[in-house]
Amino acid sequence: MFNRRRFLQFTATGMGAAACAIPAWARSSSEGNFGLPALQGNQFDLTVGTFPMRIDGRTTEVIGVNGSVPAPLLRFREGEEVTLNVTNTLDTDTSIHWHGLLVPFQMDGVPGVSFPGIKPGETFTYKYAVPQNGTYWYHSHSGLQEQVGHYGPIIIDPKDADPVAYDREYVLVLGDWTFGDPERLFAKLKKHSDSQNFQQRTVGDFLADASADGLGPALKDRAMWGAMRMSPRDIADVGAPTYTYLINRRSTADNFNMVFSPGERVRLRIINAAAMTLFNVRMPGLPMTIVQADGLNVQPLEVDEFQIGVAETYDVIVTPQVAEAFAFVAESIDRSAQAVATLGPRPGMRAAVPALRPVPTLTMKDMGMDHAAMGHGSMETGSDVPEAIDQSMEGMDHDMAMPMDHGQMDHAAMGHAMPDPHGPEVQMVSMEAAIKKGPGVANIAAMPMSRLDEPGIGLDNVGHRTLTYSQLRSLEPNPDTRAPGREIVVHLTSNMERYMWSFDGVKFSEVTKSIQFHEGERVRLTLINDTMMPHPIHLHGMFFDLVIPGAEASGHLPRKHTVIVKPAEKLSVDISAEHVGDWAFHCHLLFHMAAGMMQVVSILPSDAPMPMADHQAPEMMDHSTMDHSSMGHGEMDHSKMDHSKMNHDAMSDEDMPLCFSPVLFLLQRLSSLKRHRRPGRWPISIMIPTRWLKRATTF
Repeated sequence: MFNRRRFLQFTATGMGAAACAIPAWARSSSEGNFGLPALQGNQFDLTVGTFPMRIDGRTTEVIGVNGSVPAPLLRFREGEEVTLNVTNTLDTDTSIHWHGLLVPFQMDGVPGVSFPGIKPGETFTYKYAVPQNGTYWYHSHSGLQEQVGHYGPIIIDPKDADPVAYDREYVLVLGDWTFGDPERLFAKLKKHSDSQNFQQRTVGDFLADASADGLGPALKDRAMWGAMRMSPRDIADVGAPTYTYLINRRSTADNFNMVFSPGERVRLRIINAAAMTLFNVRMPGLPMTIVQADGLNVQPLEVDEFQIGVAETYDVIVTPQVAEAFAFVAESIDRSAQAVATLGPRPGMRAAVPALRPVPTLTMKDMGMDHAAMGHGSMETGSDVPEAIDQSMEGMDHDMAMPMDHGQMDHAAMGHAMPDPHGPEVQMVSMEAAIKKGPGVANIAAMPMSRLDEPGIGLDNVGHRTLTYSQLRSLEPNPDTRAPGREIVVHLTSNMERYMWSFDGVKFSEVTKSIQFHEGERVRLTLINDTMMPHPIHLHGMFFDLVIPGAEASGHLPRKHTVIVKPAEKLSVDISAEHVGDWAFHCHLLFHMAAGMMQVVSILPSDAPMPMADHQAPEMMDHSTMDHSSMGHGEMDHSKMDHSKMNHDAMSDEDMPLCFSPVLFLLQRLSSLKRHRRPGRWPISIMIPTRWLKRATTF
């Protein structure tokens, strides 16, 4: 992709052009941008190519669209059909994914899942209707092109009156830029996962902790983290100085500036298009009213700061009353650096840049081992604290012999949910893979819990109002309020030292079946983060309702396409399977996805047999591999088990058929034929996704 020799051959003319290769909407007010000039209409011609560009005072090579980074702002109108002709002038394949847009899966733009990609010199035509409105964005789903500039914003104007009133608007596209080759950066992470983390604790931090907490507690804390071979500063894989943080391609030194008149309602459409960086967004001295999340309107909520994950979008209204300059601050989650823009009454003003705040530090809660939060108090596990912690890390394989009461067991976590005799008559069947520690799974959170009431890592004690997911409510009633019929549990797994990332301990290149939904069904997807890092998880082709305990009856659960799952967090989303096809499902941290944290969700047609339930898929839970000796079976009180609820005689695993129909049986046989393929590359079929035939037979 990057050729140093070719890069050095750029002419002086090309260098001059690099300085102005920025779309009009992304120019500062000092350059005459007082609105949002953009590409509008029903037909668009987009060309993907490489060219030089100046970023933060340095010339570098980028991949952009129509000669600009960010790519041109595309403005559609709800209800219209658009045609986009995308021409590839690169020497490698490319693609465009329309992030958050509800398009046919053939138009979704994910090579190897929904289409083959766009070959060099070819033009691919995307054509789809636009059934929604709001703030969205588009980006490449090919290789690491997103890291080097291949992204741009989308605004879809509502067909009727906009419920959000405003006088002026700006689009703010957040990014992280590396002047090095992203492929080399990725290779460094795979060799040494902490090589780009320059926020590790130092001797000075230890002395400060010892002074504040005492020498003994400080030593114990270091010993616990050392025993786990983990760092409480593993908050971001890459930070400054490797990354330069940008707003509309401008660094803090470049000072992107916006203008306002006192009393105006200014709408800021904020898009996190970074490759690897979550940002904390605030405007000191100026409250922000959140009016939209991920393109959908929410009930107005005034905050002073919020954390925005990669691929999330938030629209906010600010109403400055005085004629002074305000800083718009996008601070990286690890607080290694920030990007600052200015909102002022005159073009060219520069707001005061706030100092970076102290680096946040993870706790045992982020490891899923906060006994106090679970009501255990100061649980004594032994005099040797590191050893006790290491035992907790073993998940089910505890050395501590504890009496086991099957009545208190979480059978859902074991892949065969048991009915709750005190619950409703119709209950969800839950399916969960058996997760075991191994080369790709270094940790299993012992006590995952809901963290929807928390604002995000580092924002717990900032002294002002911070957004939590639990505060969000959709403006319009939820379109589908049915209770889900079944639950699928997915673990976010990793070995951070080896830089291995996956779902359920299986990286994408080794996936053997998709996650299957059935058209028209209501499914609960539960995510458990067994890693120490927050992950922005994105599901293509559909929105999901974020399940907020206690708010389900409101009928106004927030609807999103991307959600941050905090360390050791367990959260659920309810999904209405409406759009048949194969859809990418992945962490939107680019290098995590590239390393394997990706899957495919297949929505089967309504006339296809329902996917098997969990107890009908014995391969999902191999009881023969479980270490029963470590579970304390010898001390189990079987008298407390309700065997009437277990239906032992219904059907054995050996008697369970592999499929429900002769058609699926035939497909299973056909899929058993060996196909020559590279890992992670699947044959493509638009009408019948044959790469998932095997996956269509079992769940």
